[in-house]
Amino acid sequence: MTTREPEARRTDPKGFVVRAVTMLAQLVIPLGVAAVTIFDDGGASAKIAWAMPFVILLILANLVIAYLQWTRLTYTVGDTDIRVESGVLARAARSVPYERIQDISLEQKLLPRLFGLVEVKFETGAGGKDDLSLTYLSEAEGERLRELVRERREGPAATLATDTAPDAGQRPAEAEVLFAMGPKRVLTFGLFEFSLVVVAVIGGLAQQLDFLLPFDLWDFDEWEQRLAGPGQYLSGLGPLAQFAGLLFALLTLAFVGVATGLVRTALREWNFRLERTAKGLRRRRGLLTRTDLVMPLHRVQALRLDTGFLRRHFGWHGLKIISLASDSGGANHDAVPFGRMEEIHPVVRTTGFSLPPEGTQWDRALKSYRTDKALLAALYLVPATIVAALLANNWLWIAPLAGLLFLLAEQYWRWKHDYRALGERQLYSRHGWFSPSLAIASRVKLQSVEIAQGPLAQMRGYASLHLGLAGGKLRVHGMPLSEARRWRDALAESMAGSDFSVLLEKKGAPAL
Repeated sequence: MTTREPEARRTDPKGFVVRAVTMLAQLVIPLGVAAVTIFDDGGASAKIAWAMPFVILLILANLVIAYLQWTRLTYTVGDTDIRVESGVLARAARSVPYERIQDISLEQKLLPRLFGLVEVKFETGAGGKDDLSLTYLSEAEGERLRELVRERREGPAATLATDTAPDAGQRPAEAEVLFAMGPKRVLTFGLFEFSLVVVAVIGGLAQQLDFLLPFDLWDFDEWEQRLAGPGQYLSGLGPLAQFAGLLFALLTLAFVGVATGLVRTALREWNFRLERTAKGLRRRRGLLTRTDLVMPLHRVQALRLDTGFLRRHFGWHGLKIISLASDSGGANHDAVPFGRMEEIHPVVRTTGFSLPPEGTQWDRALKSYRTDKALLAALYLVPATIVAALLANNWLWIAPLAGLLFLLAEQYWRWKHDYRALGERQLYSRHGWFSPSLAIASRVKLQSVEIAQGPLAQMRGYASLHLGLAGGKLRVHGMPLSEARRWRDALAESMAGSDFSVLLEKKGAPAL
């Protein structure tokens, strides 16, 4: 009996409309620039009559290309892999085995969401062009495909074990909300996300489109002439009015920075929701672009707890999960972007990790390590300071000296505030005071441990420990060589004592 070949499917027909509208939207700026250039010398009526057929032809060509791209894009869900074929003139076929797929996430930008469509992203763990995506499927088909691929990857037995309750025939357990952010929390978060991105973007656009402006934006003589009248009036009001003008400019800049932070945060974190499901931690967020990501607990490799200079004084912290799967090109997933410690504790427990217990013994890097780092920096900056002082005719020679003083202060500051600790099940690395962060890694889930020593480190008797994680890397610097060897032996014993591949097959959070 021959096995029936799986049927190739097309994406949702409404995806053609989304593609066409997206391609037409990309023509707006080029057509606008072309219109300004063509109609700049007058004779608009004749030029419109001459250019309109070309514009219509360009629009129709984009519609035809979008339709052909939709008809030539197919996907096939096989027994061992998922295959995607695309291309109008040059055909391309991608085949990704299920065992290479780390996770499947759903993403909805604003326009596809209006049509009830999602983009299905298959994370292979390699990132870049090795990842695979399907645009666009219906929401129901996207969910069905995600569950089907996971079942093919993990096997029906594993899926049944995680999807059903202990008693046969019971319905899957409802999702438990671990953390959520309403509009008030998101806006509060945005107040701490000060950003001047808009100012930089406007400056960049002004530089690129300066031909549309009536004068050169960067001609300071031109600005001086245009502001001569208001400037003379302001100078006549005395120093107090000038100070008021400067203060108004700074407040305007601060307002732009706060507004930018609010908008960026709202777009990214709106309706943030983290749930514990049978498949792991499910995170959904976003206003215009809505993402839906599931992080299996057995793929959680490490945690990172961080905060900022201002927000820590108000008790706000953030928790990131370092996972095997990638989220928009990275391995760090926001689990609690902006929360209190009492809200973070349940999420940490759910992952199987724990925060450092009371009585943890913390150690600093050796003073000799920080001293050597400062001396190496001085080898470059001291000669630069001397040369600048001899050749420069102004105060610019202070710049390399200021850089040297900053690096010396940084090394002293890091010696005072960077710590490490090795627990029975986990290891900890704590950094910084201005924006402190804490990394927590499982001894069981480490992939490798390596002692690194340069020539200077060998002479001075210290070493660095390089710890390999499937989702990233962790470095511990400035350890005494004897302690580095003790850590290496203890971590190697932890890794050798647990078969990580068996832990993965269990599809649950292993004991850490």
